[in-house]
Amino acid sequence: MAITGAVHAPGAVSLPWQFAALTHSGRVRANNEDAIAFDPALGLAILADGMGGYNGGEVASGMAIALLQASFGRWLAHAGPRAHARTVRRALQAGVDEANDAILEAGVANLQLQGMGTTLVVAAFGPHRVIVGHIGDSRCYRLRGGRLEQLTRDHSLLQEQIDAGVITPAQAALSPHRNLVTRALGIERHVDLEMHEHSVRSGDLYLLCSDGLSEMVLEEQLFSLLSQHTELSEKATMLVEIANENGGRDNISVVLARAGNISERDIAA
Repeated sequence: MAITGAVHAPGAVSLPWQFAALTHSGRVRANNEDAIAFDPALGLAILADGMGGYNGGEVASGMAIALLQASFGRWLAHAGPRAHARTVRRALQAGVDEANDAILEAGVANLQLQGMGTTLVVAAFGPHRVIVGHIGDSRCYRLRGGRLEQLTRDHSLLQEQIDAGVITPAQAALSPHRNLVTRALGIERHVDLEMHEHSVRSGDLYLLCSDGLSEMVLEEQLFSLLSQHTELSEKATMLVEIANENGGRDNISVVLARAGNISERDIAA
């Protein structure tokens, strides 16, 4: 599924962002447990990578996307893109809490869905700042001025082992425990959404992705593909294609957001 969009909201604060997104089941799995969504008018992008037996992963990721769109999206539409960062964080955590409770309760009520959960990465793109939140190992990258930077840090067993000096990043890439996350939505009664705020510059390109992309595509390849002078929809297609060419062992999802011209008035706001 490929979707693209740009902001056209008469009468609203102009958000200088263009979006594109694509999700694919990959070359190994029959079903797609990833879910993606974005709302150009709100500057909201969400990506979830579900986990669980039967079709639990699909249910969990779909619930996370739908509930966050309904709750946080509704709040964002009312508050506007210039809402104070502190209030945006509180509203986003409240939306995550609501989704977490709903997924957990659905798993308890239906034995076939028991133990389902999902990772999450969400971004609220404003005229002069981006607030990124994540749970698990779905990631957000930013390409700026010829440099690709990973803005999120995986909530995973491997990342904890790397941080502790037990293994190296090179060893982690070969580990059979790559998919063991230490934080997920819908598993426990409370989950913290790790959130960070980033300033915006004209030309910034943000990539939200599931581990089906980040595990199959080296950062050098990501940088090369994202740096090409092509439309966002073409970049999304190329990212998914290279992940599949490299094996496509998992579902692959990407959401791209590119900043247009940022005025001095927006930066000072």
